[in-house]
Amino acid sequence: MPALLEDRLTELEVRLAFVDDTVATLSATVAEHDRVLQDLRLAMERLRNELVGMRVAFSADARDEPPPPHY
Repeated sequence: MPALLEDRLTELEVRLAFVDDTVATLSATVAEHDRVLQDLRLAMERLRNELVGMRVAFSADARDEPPPPHY
């Protein structure tokens, strides 16, 4: 194999190794972001449920409250 062709093949192999490493890194990053996003979705759902509970608790009819002690 001529030296020029061998050099080109070596360069392509180096570039392919770099591309493989980049793809693996990006894949790991996307997987981590997916985990973080799922955690945030769960936290948001918990907060939403707490807010609904608080709205129910604060929307109680004032007539159902006992009168203040000075009455």
